[in-house]
Amino acid sequence: MKVSKICVLGSGWMGRQIAQHAAQCGYEVTFIGQRRDPKIIQEGLDFIRGNLQKFYLDKGKMAPEEMEAVLGRIKCCTDLGEAVKGVQVVIENVLEDLELKQRVFKELDELCAPETILASDSSGLMITGIGNLSKRQDKVVGMHFFNPVALMNLIEIVRGVKTSDETIETIKELSTSFGKDTIVINDSPGYVVSRLFMVLVNEAAKLVYEDVCSPEDVDKGCHLGLGHAMGPLMACDIGNGIAHGPLALAYMREHLGDEYRACPLITKLHLAGEYGVSIGKGFFKHPAKTANS
Repeated sequence: MKVSKICVLGSGWMGRQIAQHAAQCGYEVTFIGQRRDPKIIQEGLDFIRGNLQKFYLDKGKMAPEEMEAVLGRIKCCTDLGEAVKGVQVVIENVLEDLELKQRVFKELDELCAPETILASDSSGLMITGIGNLSKRQDKVVGMHFFNPVALMNLIEIVRGVKTSDETIETIKELSTSFGKDTIVINDSPGYVVSRLFMVLVNEAAKLVYEDVCSPEDVDKGCHLGLGHAMGPLMACDIGNGIAHGPLALAYMREHLGDEYRACPLITKLHLAGEYGVSIGKGFFKHPAKTANS
């Protein structure tokens, strides 16, 4: 199936970036928020405009008319039926809540054309569970992007129990057109990257919690000893991982075993709302964000 029009559902951090990236790659994009709130959707579009201005126009990587052409390919919607009209792929980015995603996919199933593929940007919830209320489970697939979308070159494509080969091939081709490389994996809690990353973060947090060493030395060890570009604790702070980490670990613990129990330090930071760079404090202290940051 040739893809020319995409609906991005979810106007949060990842949804905004995916909508921008798809439009930059030449796709027509309908952009709608989880709550269908016009104010929140407009905030998402303003974010995209600011990103294009700061990282492309101001750096001479894009002419003003190119920027306007990208923005012109993004249509904001508050009605889901309108948003999915004529699209070949929906990329869902709502909160990491299984019941919420199931309700969203059921609604999409009822509103979308029969051939439309329903893709989830979940970072670890099993795709088969997300789509189990849909009548088109052969067209339900995981399409896991990484933050920041413009710079991270991987998309995890997750095959549900009933996902068809045709759906996988379409999403592979779409991912390639986005300039991304892919891995195709069978459905499993945490997929590949999130499962490995959260285990590494959890063990790193245990080393700090047990007073074996400081957060700085944990990250230095991974950077210099393992060749990682960035240590796991700093990566967690930058990626807002403390906000989602305990939930992700609890989900994997439920399905995979008690070895995924969250370190008390991660739970403590989560309860304190110390989510990392976005707040100014996580495993590390960070400069306070300004309005223009």
